Amino acid sequence: MKANYICPDCKGQLLVADKICFAARKPNKDAGLIFLSPEIGDYSVISHQDFRLEEGEKLEIFCPICHANLVADDVNKNLAAVQVVDNGGNESKILFSEIVGQRCTYKITESNIEAYGDDLEEYTNFFGEVPKY
Repeated sequence: MKANYICPDCKGQLLVADKICFAARKPNKDAGLIFLSPEIGDYSVISHQDFRLEEGEKLEIFCPICHANLVADDVNKNLAAVQVVDNGGNESKILFSEIVGQRCTYKITESNIEAYGDDLEEYTNFFGEVPKY
């Protein structure tokens, strides 16, 4: 069984087959669905051919079920957050960049913060913790 990726608002299941489904809106207000890998460190994105994502573009990420904005305002306005429940029932929060091409992901549990990706230092302070903005 795979981990469950859950909307923090409606608690809806976001994992479809082997991808996490999100609704996304570009700065020009174009919108579409994007599919991300649940594997931390895999930054591949699948979207409709007409919904082109430009490097450096800031997206707004939404739950495709309840349409809640998934921005992690409590951490940083450029990060989105989802809940994850692994096979053992352990819960964590996954934060990822809403900026196209920015490779950083954070897995936060009650006792630990794990940072991944080439751009992980973008939102990490000197102590290895995610800063509170």
